[in-house]
Amino acid sequence: MDFFELIRRRRSIRKFQPRSIPAEMMEKIFEAIRWAPSAGNLQAYEVFVVEDKKILHRLAEAALGQGFIEEAPVALVFCANPAQSGARYGNRGQRLYALQDATIACAHAHLAAAALGLGSVWVGAFHDEAVWHAIGAPEGLKPVAILPLGFPAENPPPTPRRAFHEFIHHVG
Repeated sequence: MDFFELIRRRRSIRKFQPRSIPAEMMEKIFEAIRWAPSAGNLQAYEVFVVEDKKILHRLAEAALGQGFIEEAPVALVFCANPAQSGARYGNRGQRLYALQDATIACAHAHLAAAALGLGSVWVGAFHDEAVWHAIGAPEGLKPVAILPLGFPAENPPPTPRRAFHEFIHHVG
């Protein structure tokens, strides 16, 4: 599928078939994450792969009761590593660059999943501490996004988008 067609067809999927994702597909998603651009190529993020149903349940609770998380066969939890980016870029690296790195990595995984025929949805509404404890993350990492993955059990229609003139601003 053409990249631009992929972008137009990608949907937020919250209903998943009860089947596992083949290892080869997960490896392709990991490869997409690996090649995501990052500030200074520091790759200041960590990704936690959650398949255990008890931990998926805790993530769903941490995400304000978004139960579809525990229905997915896999959830990826993207965490920023502020210390890694801060070592080179100081406060701005800690506050912004590490967050951007984790966000870009998650976007790559999100699109790679769609390209493979998998469904996913970006989850950003959660209690940081609860997510951090659920995955047993080392101290210092900041949860940025949860990305449940699975074979879609729904096909939602496209959502409305703003017109170019509402968000594109030509300068100069």
